[in-house]
Amino acid sequence: MPFAYLLVSHGSRDPRPEIAMRQLAGLVYNKFQKNHSPVNSKNLVGIASLEMSSQPLQEQIRQFAKSAFACGCVDVQQLGLGHRLNIVPLFLLPGVHVMTDIPAEVALAQEAIGQDVMIDLRPYLGTHPSLKELLAKPMAAIEAEAWILLAHGSRRPGSQQPIEAMAASLGAVAAYWAGPPSLESRAKELVAAGYRKIAILPYFLFAGGITDAIAASVEELKLQFPTVTLQLAQPLGASAELADMIWDLVDR
Repeated sequence: MPFAYLLVSHGSRDPRPEIAMRQLAGLVYNKFQKNHSPVNSKNLVGIASLEMSSQPLQEQIRQFAKSAFACGCVDVQQLGLGHRLNIVPLFLLPGVHVMTDIPAEVALAQEAIGQDVMIDLRPYLGTHPSLKELLAKPMAAIEAEAWILLAHGSRRPGSQQPIEAMAASLGAVAAYWAGPPSLESRAKELVAAGYRKIAILPYFLFAGGITDAIAASVEELKLQFPTVTLQLAQPLGASAELADMIWDLVDR
């Protein structure tokens, strides 16, 4: 069966996240071609961004749908009512972007496209149960007495609950880059509690401007606490495991 999947990220002025997104799209495409498509099937995996793009997301979706329809690589619905395009939000938090902005852009795109191609908005990446195992891998490679799971944070009420639950399941405490409790305040709490080997796990998809700023903040904390070992793990990054999770989100 042919497929058309559009991976949607936040977007960044830094070129590294887009490079990683293209790498991830390639991994997703290769996985689907190998495991789920006939040899001669026409398939398409694309990327789009909610922000920092020259076009609004609705227009990016419309252009992708046009390409998918033209090449015959959209999924035909069982009832024969048209063709289906899958939108996969690569976001880790149920913030305003996931719960409000992306659905609104998808609705506008659907209105512009009409019923020839049906758009299916899939669950966001942060809902996948295997995220815990993926996050646990870098934790196993770093010796630490205490861990801080550092997420971006969101202004939407209730959006921090999944992060708090994830942190607890990993044996870590949660901190937020865009709100309290901050990385510095969490580090101070752990140092005051007597921990001398502290590691920070950034709950971000790819390296970029924010992870650079986090690294700089960790260096400042090292100066503030010279007797404490502070280590910073890497963000998730494009990987075969992440491609597997994207397939699961589409296949649910």
